Amino acid sequence: MKLEEIRRKTDKIDRELLVLLQERMGLALRLKKFNLTVTDPEPQEDLVARAEHLNLDLIERSFTRQLLNTIIEESKRLQEEDRQLVAFQGEHGAYGEVAARRLIPAGAYIPCLEFVDVFRGVEDGHFDLGVVPVENSLEGAVTQVNDLLTTMNLQVIGEVKVTVNHCLLATEMTDYREIRLAYSHPQALAQCREFLSRNKLEPRPYYDTAGAAKMLARENPKAAAAIASALCAELYNLEIIKESIEDGPSNSTRFLLLSREPYAGDGNKTSIIFAVSHQAGSLFGVLKLFAEANINLTRIASMPLRTDPGNYSFFLDFEGSEKSEKITRVLEHVEAQTISMKYIGSYPADSTTA
Repeated sequence: MKLEEIRRKTDKIDRELLVLLQERMGLALRLKKFNLTVTDPEPQEDLVARAEHLNLDLIERSFTRQLLNTIIEESKRLQEEDRQLVAFQGEHGAYGEVAARRLIPAGAYIPCLEFVDVFRGVEDGHFDLGVVPVENSLEGAVTQVNDLLTTMNLQVIGEVKVTVNHCLLATEMTDYREIRLAYSHPQALAQCREFLSRNKLEPRPYYDTAGAAKMLARENPKAAAAIASALCAELYNLEIIKESIEDGPSNSTRFLLLSREPYAGDGNKTSIIFAVSHQAGSLFGVLKLFAEANINLTRIASMPLRTDPGNYSFFLDFEGSEKSEKITRVLEHVEAQTISMKYIGSYPADSTTA
């Protein structure tokens, strides 16, 4: 093995150790939601004792004890900080984590396997907040999230638009024309459809963009790459083969911040979900209420209604707070003209450019 290869592998292992430590600290913070901490000396001593008995010929027992005690002490320090636990779908480095960092700069960011894990975790009190994507400028609504918004009892208390800059990542610098497979989340693959087709790359769906990058770094499949963020390249020691491979000049995703409690202030944007009867003009009648009240609609989307096949739920975002008399009056009329209406929050609109 050459010197440069040894250095590269050492650097890779060091980065993986830090990523694993990040995950370990996140689990320590989650213990607090079960009224448990890492201060109990008996489990701590048991952990250290078991680790010391591992047959590791290059690691002295004294070093093992020192290392684990340092990790445990750092876990205690983090628990005392009492940070808000903010859940997102995917692995560390996912665009959901990028959104979470912008929405809650001092939070502790906890990865979840599925969107439903984010919703249930917040609803059950295992997380303080959740961050989920609701729509993309190229691919439209995120269907699974919209479905969960209709069935779960959570409030939207914030939003952020994140610029999506997809990168083609590989374990070592190479010509992207030598790559045959590209792993990523189905949404990301769809957003890079033209690039994949033009370069004859076979798309391989993976549960998450960052998860694909993490898998690539660990397994190094032959002639394969991942489509993920530049942050993933940094976290998982991957090379950026090509940047900005998404279709179109503007690609952004809107994320929502979820909570069990409504936004405490006066938001300037409101979201509702409603369904109307199967009659001509029903939807028009609801939308007319907003037009007559001079309320600007910022989004309208639809998806099939589970309980009534052939009918649809409509997602409506509009300017204004439900605390204002005008909005309250319109929502009362909306409720009277629909077969169901669900208020999901008034919150500050993201005024920044994605």
